[in-house]
Amino acid sequence: MESLVGQEEMPARTASAPVRADPVYVVKARLFRTLGHPVRIRILELLRDGERGVGELQTELNLDSSGTSQHLSALRQLGLLDSRREGTSVYYRIKDPRVADLLAVAKEILTATLTDSQALLSDLTGEPPPTNRAA
Repeated sequence: MESLVGQEEMPARTASAPVRADPVYVVKARLFRTLGHPVRIRILELLRDGERGVGELQTELNLDSSGTSQHLSALRQLGLLDSRREGTSVYYRIKDPRVADLLAVAKEILTATLTDSQALLSDLTGEPPPTNRAA
């Protein structure tokens, strides 16, 4: 089973090890690095509501087969997605429902940050903030 830890040998965790060598932080960084691509975030958003076929994802993402496969592979290798084959079709789903929770929390953080920034901008310009719109 592939996962966050991956195939690489992880250094042993010691109290005096520098943070960048600490396996816990290496694994966490790998997670966030993989999630750091807009297409991968969109894939997870699309799969949040349930399983989808690769062709359907390609259409939604407006990507070719190779690009879609690379992003799906990165998410699967990290252990975030499961896949199944049905005939010639491959279907993907989120492996752990907490991934959807992570996306929701990220949205809340971004919304709060942007709301705070908008309020500050309004204070600076003396103009009222624009009305909220659905995301």
